[in-house]
Amino acid sequence: MKEHIPLEEGDYYLSEQGYRVFTEKYHLKRGYCCESGCRHCPYGFDRNTNKRN
Repeated sequence: MKEHIPLEEGDYYLSEQGYRVFTEKYHLKRGYCCESGCRHCPYGFDRNTNKRN
């Protein structure tokens, strides 16, 4: 089971549609790539190719 990481200021912002968009800071704090094609993925995952750059 993955550990819950408490959200802090700067971990996300709300999109125009009201969705939470996680920042690079949050992804690095989490420590792994979920391979979901996140907008601010610091791990270089490309959802179109299913590979990391």
